Amino acid sequence: MIAPEQLGQEMIPRGYSRRAFVRTLIASSALSVVALNKLNAAVYESLASLNDEYGQDPSPDGAYWDAVREHYMFEDELIMMNNGTVGPMPEPVFNTLVSAFKVQCTSPCDVYGFLPRRREEVRRKMAGFINASPDEVVLTRNTTEGMNFVANGLDLGPGDEVIMSSMEHPAGINPWRLKAARNGITVTDVPIGLPPQSVEEVTEAFERAITPQTKVISISHTVFISGLIAPIKELSEIAHQRDILLLADSAHGLGMLNLDMKELGADFFTSSPYKWLGAPTGCGLLYVRQEAQDRLWPTIASSGWDSDTTARRFETLGQRADAILIALGEAIDFQGMIGKDRIERRVRTLASHLKTGLEEIRGVRMHTSHDPYLSGGLTAFSLEGVEAERIVNYLREKYNIVIRTIGSEEAGTRGVRVSTHIFVSLREVDMVLEGVKYLADHA
Repeated sequence: MIAPEQLGQEMIPRGYSRRAFVRTLIASSALSVVALNKLNAAVYESLASLNDEYGQDPSPDGAYWDAVREHYMFEDELIMMNNGTVGPMPEPVFNTLVSAFKVQCTSPCDVYGFLPRRREEVRRKMAGFINASPDEVVLTRNTTEGMNFVANGLDLGPGDEVIMSSMEHPAGINPWRLKAARNGITVTDVPIGLPPQSVEEVTEAFERAITPQTKVISISHTVFISGLIAPIKELSEIAHQRDILLLADSAHGLGMLNLDMKELGADFFTSSPYKWLGAPTGCGLLYVRQEAQDRLWPTIASSGWDSDTTARRFETLGQRADAILIALGEAIDFQGMIGKDRIERRVRTLASHLKTGLEEIRGVRMHTSHDPYLSGGLTAFSLEGVEAERIVNYLREKYNIVIRTIGSEEAGTRGVRVSTHIFVSLREVDMVLEGVKYLADHA
């Protein structure tokens, strides 16, 4: 049991005094279902009040987002601008995760009896969140697993070709390299700009690369190196006209963008909810379009792989940490309460403010497009005469801002990457700009 004197104010949900919170924990043996409902209800009541107050404003600033930030549990005035690696969990998600994991201590039989049944509830929530059918949703452990499920599950061999961009993540490259080594397929890189200047620059590059042997286009939707949002809708149309499958690596898309699988048209779509959606690590999404399911073999086989007629047959993973998936459902609820459209607008507003400011600083080279159709909440750049590590270290030491280095000198992509999520303020973006300008002036 946590002693009252050990509770920091940041651990206490809004709407609770320290004494009331401690009373709730003691009375409920630290997060029973009753306590969980009370703790999370206080958060959602706060969000509902905010929505009532600011409901007519499609993109409120100031007080609205300051209040939303209060539902995150940052310590030591940390300013987190690296969602692209791992993002924070909001309070309700943390509460739900702890409560669900506690089941194994108090009622282990529910781990294999009750908790797995809630997985279908999460699947339905995810399907609604991305405009898909629950029968197209596979709950994986991360984007890497989804990419491997697709690469391993397609019947491809000598003479078949997979084309991908020159900006892919190792988890998007190596499953196909393994396929090439094992099955003799050909893997071809398609160069894209840093940044590309238009949708047509990307689509035309891929159209030129397609050959009669091309069977799959594998491309990052959210490019980790450059912050590019690739034109998946247009590439899917090109692919389907030629009976080519399209796999989109959108590790960063879920929770950053208002995703719509029907609009994007990808055959396979993978994402990591622990980056921008606020879920715990250990959960992922693989969307398998209904029309493509019969072309994919399961990678892991257990009961149901040969009898289930839905995408669930790709999810026969045995015993799962279902507490993580239940917390994923809570993360969907939290963002749903704020609104996907509102979240995307806020993310893009912050990123646009950052890019506008960076473009005014001498020596900055932008790696990310300013076109809102080709960019989202990831902004990458480099500074002439200043090593990327120095930028990262200076911002952390001066402002307690966390960003990260990205890319390589050899490929000409070396720089830093900044994530601007809803708990970041315009004032904090200005702190980044102030720090970069100082380094530019003293380079």
